[in-house]
Amino acid sequence: MKIVPCLTLLLGAVISCTAPAFNQSEVEQEVRNMLKSYHQAMETNGLEAEFDFLDNSDDFFWVPPGYTSTLTYDSVRTILKQTAPAIDSISLSWETLSIYPLSRDLASYSGIVSGTMRDTSGNINAMHLIESGTCIRRADGWKLLNGQSAVLPEK
Repeated sequence: MKIVPCLTLLLGAVISCTAPAFNQSEVEQEVRNMLKSYHQAMETNGLEAEFDFLDNSDDFFWVPPGYTSTLTYDSVRTILKQTAPAIDSISLSWETLSIYPLSRDLASYSGIVSGTMRDTSGNINAMHLIESGTCIRRADGWKLLNGQSAVLPEK
């Protein structure tokens, strides 16, 4: 007869340890809004606007177009600071974007980005990229935690 109370306690402990339910569509919309705001911020404020959207923890990494290995936050920051003065304007938009909520605070995404970048000499370069990554919710909002981008061949 003592088995029933023990099983009840064990079952209660297992149930209380499961992850709380989360609203997947809410997470998806929040991440979608962040990724859209990320592009808008760069269009308005230049490349250095990216810093507001990158997670600056030790867990951050990115593989930019043309790279074959991951870069840390500090490396990405250095590259952006060096490149930003040469960029006059940038405009990016998602052609396709799929977001996969993993938890209340974590989501992966993938999609195709197109846009243009004009340098300070007036040269305009069209961009067509494939990108995938992971976003994480921090106290100050959603951030890009890791990912990769690659240039797609011209259509």
